[in-house]
Amino acid sequence: MNTALSWIKAYVPELNCTDQEYCDRMTLTGTKVEGYERLDKNLEKIVVGEIKKIEKHPDAEKLIVCQVNVGEEEIQIVTGASNVKEGDKVPVVLDGGRVAGGHDGAPLPEDGIKIKAGKLRGVPSNGMMCSIEELGSGRDMYPEAPEEGIYILPADAAPGEDAVALLGMRDTVFEYEITSNRVDCYSVLGIAREAAATFEKPFVPPVIKVKENGEDVKDYISVEVQDKDLCSRYCARVCTNIKIAPSPEWMQRRLAASGIRPINNLVDITNYVMEEFGQPMHAFDLDTVAGRKIIVRRAKDGDEFQTLDGQVRKLDSEILMICDAEKEIGIAGIMGGENSKITDNVKTVLFEAATFNGPNIRKSAKRLGLRTDASGKFEKGLDPRNAKAAIDRACQLIEELGCGEVVGGTVDVCEPLKPLNVLPFEPEKYNALLGTQVSEEQMLAIFKRLEIEVRENQAGGKELVIPSFRQDLAGRADIAEEVARFYGYDKIPVTLPKSTATTGKLSFKLRVEQKARDIAEYCGFSQGMSYSFESPKVFDKLLLDEDDKAREAITIANPLGEDFSIMRTLSLNGMLTSLSTNYNRRNKDVRLYEMGNIYIPRKLPLEELPDERMQFTLGFYGEGDFYTLKGVVEEFFESIGMSERMVYDPEAGKNFLHPGRQANIFYKDTLVGFMGEVHPEVCDNYSIGTKAYVAVLDMPVILPYATFERKYEGIAKYPAVMRDISMEVPKEVLAGQIEAVIAQRGGKILESYRLFDIYEGNQIKEGYKSMAYSISFRAKDRTLEEADIAGTMKKILNGLEQLGAQLRQ
Repeated sequence: MNTALSWIKAYVPELNCTDQEYCDRMTLTGTKVEGYERLDKNLEKIVVGEIKKIEKHPDAEKLIVCQVNVGEEEIQIVTGASNVKEGDKVPVVLDGGRVAGGHDGAPLPEDGIKIKAGKLRGVPSNGMMCSIEELGSGRDMYPEAPEEGIYILPADAAPGEDAVALLGMRDTVFEYEITSNRVDCYSVLGIAREAAATFEKPFVPPVIKVKENGEDVKDYISVEVQDKDLCSRYCARVCTNIKIAPSPEWMQRRLAASGIRPINNLVDITNYVMEEFGQPMHAFDLDTVAGRKIIVRRAKDGDEFQTLDGQVRKLDSEILMICDAEKEIGIAGIMGGENSKITDNVKTVLFEAATFNGPNIRKSAKRLGLRTDASGKFEKGLDPRNAKAAIDRACQLIEELGCGEVVGGTVDVCEPLKPLNVLPFEPEKYNALLGTQVSEEQMLAIFKRLEIEVRENQAGGKELVIPSFRQDLAGRADIAEEVARFYGYDKIPVTLPKSTATTGKLSFKLRVEQKARDIAEYCGFSQGMSYSFESPKVFDKLLLDEDDKAREAITIANPLGEDFSIMRTLSLNGMLTSLSTNYNRRNKDVRLYEMGNIYIPRKLPLEELPDERMQFTLGFYGEGDFYTLKGVVEEFFESIGMSERMVYDPEAGKNFLHPGRQANIFYKDTLVGFMGEVHPEVCDNYSIGTKAYVAVLDMPVILPYATFERKYEGIAKYPAVMRDISMEVPKEVLAGQIEAVIAQRGGKILESYRLFDIYEGNQIKEGYKSMAYSISFRAKDRTLEEADIAGTMKKILNGLEQLGAQLRQ
């Protein structure tokens, strides 16, 4: 689809932008511009010249010497053109100007050709008169131009006037890539409507008023549609006293810019309306239509028909034909027939504008091997309401251009038109789909620009009435796309898509569990599996209190034996049993993990299914200690996006863990698990003769905090500043409390902190311990100054003093 910018501006008169701005903004709102070309490219210092005097060249038989008035002066030009005479107005490129190319049909040079004053066979020449080819165009766009020679301008052109503007070349032709669902944009009006909405300018479509004579069209023609499944609407109008002549220059220029060769006023009008409205039309010589009747029906198998291109086409019963009372006169939606073509002797014209079945037109064109501009539009499925407007526009132009008289009325054979599509107005759902916060007022403004009517429904809410030319707007997603197009794709924040679909991948829950397995195995743990059935004696081996809720287990109705008579409420027995087996088989440095459910009854005796909770259990003995296990746990949390600081509460109160080496793990004040060293007595109960460590993480609690979304942050541009602090703190103060103060008071410039030394001994006063931290500061937008660091460090030290910490001297 190609359009000249001047044609767009005819319907959007307030449009004022550069070519590149038009290209960029139209593309961003969904009307993709593939490229553009200025018609005046490489045309510089070209004016209207009037030839005042012509003399023969003294030394060259084929050259002439012309005195040319170019406005403010008269210059001498030597030329070899044979078609000029005194008094002619011609385009003249002045000294230092530039033309697009030569007249020999060679490819146009990228930068054009610069013209300089010089001598031709000894006679000075101060410019050049131009052919249409030298102006970068041709006879397709300017059919009145001579095949060889200088282009002759209109006699009323003023010497010195801009010849490029006079020829309509101060224009730009844009090439669009239109998707098949946007049938409305296969027209200049459709593109103009999009441009008006994009630049928020008024859209001014042509006002159609047909001046008719007093006759009745029904006295001239009747229409019968036999195959209504292939033709939902057929409009016919008649024009009399036709006068064939060239169409006006403005129409020729617009058609040529769209890639259509001007022919005469009648043909040009049908092509013009096809480009303007996107509605193909056809004109028949009414005197060749037998019986003054049009019949729309399928062809018969084996029929032959000669089209306007002189080719004989073989037909079948799936091809729709336009017929008169005796014969076929056109292939519907594809091409007219040789037997009804318009000639220079035509007196009465029958105009046709119809809506044909798109898939049928596409298949027929393929079978015939004949694809035309008209079939290319019909096959996409046209708006039936557009046919009447288009045929009226054609008749309006017939009358305005003096091409003929319009007979009153229209023969309109039409199936009942489908009501306009109505969709609910759902701004919250549009925003949820787009990930935006567009206000209702902004959406209503966008819909107004798109000619989408907003009205109240019976329930008191709002609904959207979709215009007939927007057949692509069929559901919520389509409306949301319209909001996104004109709100601005560049304004939509970057978010990762969210979906509960599992097609082709693991569900979110399984991905988190798989990440737990990956981290455990990366840290040297091997997977173990244990039974969900256990013995009631397990609770005593784990030193659980008599009133501990974990003792409330589900009893199996038909157990294999007492050792498998209840469902486990803790995952530790299986882990400790496995560690015990490995220890007693003299395996060193054993690390195991298990992903398995525990079963918590909601009520006993059972009335409903228990709460099955997946537990991520880690256990090891040998090389490592409490902090080794803590590192594995934090590695897992970081891998699933739980980036905020964990809080470890040593008052966990787990009987099966060492009283001074255990902790409950909290994330955002939520208990997500526990960890610690196994109580020595429990180790004895399981025949483990060394220190063992376990951690249990409750996966259902962790899942809401997990995320795999990651936001990229670039490499730091500015240097970091390091500060080390060494302090004496009361023994009861935990490292987590100190780190909480550093994190809270470090502000935006705090990058990281690390405990690198802890010491208790004779050099530290009784009841205290020495702790040393390395703290890193960095700003994202500047280099930090000493004042920034000093202020932040003061806040941190004031907070640490409240914990009883004192800087070591």
